[in-house]
Amino acid sequence: MSEHETYDRLIALLDEQGAQYRVIEHAPEGATELVSALRGNTLAQAAKCIVVMVKVGKKVTRYVLAVVPGDRRVDLNAVKALLEGTYVSFASRDIAEQLAGSVSGTVLPFSFAERLELVVDPGLLEHDEIFFNAARLDRSLALATKDYVRIAAPRTEPIAGGPAE
Repeated sequence: MSEHETYDRLIALLDEQGAQYRVIEHAPEGATELVSALRGNTLAQAAKCIVVMVKVGKKVTRYVLAVVPGDRRVDLNAVKALLEGTYVSFASRDIAEQLAGSVSGTVLPFSFAERLELVVDPGLLEHDEIFFNAARLDRSLALATKDYVRIAAPRTEPIAGGPAE
């Protein structure tokens, strides 16, 4: 799936579900801190989306789309413990982009891939709106948090670690 197909699929889903959102066009940027400044949101409202690989034993590999507030980092050990894994790491860029349907820096806090389990830190959901790049470096969405939870139906678990570096 190309990034524009992923963007179109997201917009179609949000429209179909009657979500409250707005599109924010900006200079191409994928870094959470920099794009948040362009959008005018706090880092805590930004959905930082990281694809994590968890090995469960020797034969099973699972992938998690870990979504944390933009001012925090993903606690890999928390994700590993959540899935009762034996090994955890960030997924390779190729696998992450394939599963996410978009390039690094534009990963959505939604999973359209069956193999990609969505887990969101509750800290992100404390705000009325969340902000994220919409599968494109030049376009973001501000989405009502209640609509995000209703539509994405994420597993909510404490997976955020300390401050982002």
